[in-house]
Amino acid sequence: MVNLIWTGVVVLFALWLLGFAVHIGGSLIHLLLVLAVIGLVYNLLTGRRAI
Repeated sequence: MVNLIWTGVVVLFALWLLGFAVHIGGSLIHLLLVLAVIGLVYNLLTGRRAI
């Protein structure tokens, strides 16, 4: 499950960069970035912890 979240974060960030470089999408570009950051924070907070 953790790998799936990291994959989602990377894909959303890549789509954000692509949309930002091509100048399409408007606010959708920033929504993708926000979703990627939320996924990253969620993964960091719920990741494995050492005992």
